Amino acid sequence: MAKVPVEIEINEKWCKGCGICIAFCPTKVYTVREDGKPAIINPEACTGCGLCELRCPDFAINLGGKKNGN
Repeated sequence: MAKVPVEIEINEKWCKGCGICIAFCPTKVYTVREDGKPAIINPEACTGCGLCELRCPDFAINLGGKKNGN
């Protein structure tokens, strides 16, 4: 079965740049921009684990598509 890509959306208005999503991502999908906010640099590595979405205190991250192969 082919891997279905996970769509990652970051709401720039809600994100305060705390870095929690970057710290919790086990596959290093994100990096830190100059303003402290996350940038998606490796979207194909996303496994859909949902840690970034779950831990974001501002609800600024949304994972679309299939998550965890479901």
